[in-house]
Amino acid sequence: MTAVQQYGIVTANYWAFTLTDGALRMLVLLFFYQLGYSPLEIALLFLFYEFFGILTNLFGGWFGAKLGLKVTMELGLALQIGALLMLTVSPEWLTIAYVMFAQALSGIAKDLNKMSAKSSIKSLVSESDGGLYRWVSLLTGSKNALKGVGFFLGAILLTAVGFANALFILATLLVVALLLSVWLLDNRLGKAKNAVKFTEMFSKSPAINKLSAARFFLFGARDVWFVVALPIYLAEVLGWQHAEIGTYLAVWIIGYGLIQAAAPKLTGLNRGELPTAKTAMLLAFGLAIIPIVMGLTLSYDPLWILLIGLVLFGVVFALNSAVHSYLIVSYADADGTSKDVGFYYMANAGGRLAGTVLSGYVYQVAGMEACLFISAGFIVIAGALAGRIQPVGQ
Repeated sequence: MTAVQQYGIVTANYWAFTLTDGALRMLVLLFFYQLGYSPLEIALLFLFYEFFGILTNLFGGWFGAKLGLKVTMELGLALQIGALLMLTVSPEWLTIAYVMFAQALSGIAKDLNKMSAKSSIKSLVSESDGGLYRWVSLLTGSKNALKGVGFFLGAILLTAVGFANALFILATLLVVALLLSVWLLDNRLGKAKNAVKFTEMFSKSPAINKLSAARFFLFGARDVWFVVALPIYLAEVLGWQHAEIGTYLAVWIIGYGLIQAAAPKLTGLNRGELPTAKTAMLLAFGLAIIPIVMGLTLSYDPLWILLIGLVLFGVVFALNSAVHSYLIVSYADADGTSKDVGFYYMANAGGRLAGTVLSGYVYQVAGMEACLFISAGFIVIAGALAGRIQPVGQ
């Protein structure tokens, strides 16, 4: 099969996984809120999802370089199927500890799949004429658009068929994706030509280290108010129903993904301009203004401040995230790309973990405004770190 066909299989695989991942997130959040769980308890349900994502990116990048990305991608699909089926048990089994364990499997699965998909692009796509930037942005943007569809799907399935039946439907979709991947994906994809030592997982590149630190704070800034605080705020303060919350968050994520996919055009690639670390810095500083203004004005008109603020935040955040995703693949070592990409997404998962826990805790003790102000602080740190990056080789 050609490189483009292999890229198509990787992308389809990633899309199927992302759809179920978004749906599962919304199913768990809304179902357990419906059962009366507090914001902090709901955040704790996702604690292992993010924590094991950190470990997965560390070890998964090494396994991907050593065994090939086909293995890690298919392992991710199998683990997600297991995580979905674990939650189909009788409701009395669904304790916090049990759900946290299922979410741990899902977190491992998600980061194995994401690391495999992102890393494979380096060996399948040419970096000349901005091709790498275009394809990375397309993969990342389409993934997030489908995650938004997953949010919508999860909310609708919960209402239409119930929690357990929704999970069976999602698991069936992934079984089909796994069988196609086993049949069609090249066994040699992403396998390093030279022997890979585990110690090589810890990046020695200052540029990758600083970009990874910036990624930690960038995604912590998003999740500190978006992951737990926002859906609960929409339910508690604005009185929205499950389907309304799922639909709104789905539309936001879809729009966010479309902006990411269009990032090369929006950041000047048509004029021959590739983004740099300075691009990431400027986008971050511009982004920080939005949650500050939202936090200062939220009490005046919560509905419209959230609606307008979320649109603006989504556009600028999407561009910043797309630039980050391009920079890490561009900076990564061509032989065993998953080592550097895994290290970078380990930082990404760490930021999501911090943001998720803070989202539940800060919202519970101090409200949405505090979540927004913490978000702004994280973004400023991300921008400052990006501004200190010197390109690889300098």
